[in-house]
Amino acid sequence: MNSTFELRLASQPDYEAIASVWHSSASLPGVGPPVMPTQNELRRRIDLEFAAGWEVTVAVRRSDVIGFVALKPREGVLDQLFVRPALVGGGIGKALLAHAMAAMPKGFTLFTASSNAKARIFYEKAGLIPMRDDAHPRTGHPVTYYGWKVV
Repeated sequence: MNSTFELRLASQPDYEAIASVWHSSASLPGVGPPVMPTQNELRRRIDLEFAAGWEVTVAVRRSDVIGFVALKPREGVLDQLFVRPALVGGGIGKALLAHAMAAMPKGFTLFTASSNAKARIFYEKAGLIPMRDDAHPRTGHPVTYYGWKVV
């Protein structure tokens, strides 16, 4: 398997692939909400989030989007970070997280499903600090908030 990939800013032609990565990853057990939105619902949300200020960087191998990170720099929030399930563990998530750290050097927060043990270990290994457990703002399922350089 070719493990090389590049990061670049997302553009409108990437939106369908971003929705595909998001849906396939968030649909894994323990990762997304108890009732997972359809890929079409996520695709519609992508339009709204970009219009509201999302800054998205995609990881691309050949011409395929294999991961993405969506940032809200004005709010200091890493909003979404997903990698195609078959490629988890190949350094893509680490590169996307490093991009977020470079893009928001003063720090940021994020949340992940409290049941998502792999993501929690990933963030903690990268130096993010668990801040609190709470309910997801949309669905109410348990989430854990993390901070990087946030006091």
